[in-house]
Amino acid sequence: MSNELTTLEHEIEETREHLASTIDQLLHRVHPKTIVSREAAAIKGYFVDARTGGPRTDNILKVVGGVVGAVALFVAVRKVAG
Repeated sequence: MSNELTTLEHEIEETREHLASTIDQLLHRVHPKTIVSREAAAIKGYFVDARTGGPRTDNILKVVGGVVGAVALFVAVRKVAG
């Protein structure tokens, strides 16, 4: 009986340690600094080629084109409305 109890206590302790580790990992993932650094890396990855470290001009030009288009639309709407 005591052997079974020792085994059960050991299993409970392992489960407790596993849960504590999982909670620590989750807390790290949802920490604001971790989220910001992950999102910044994703944005940088969109504009910088990971292999060469050079700029990804195709994506940069897409964003610039979108901004220019939005500004042009805003100017056109203001001229029509004003």
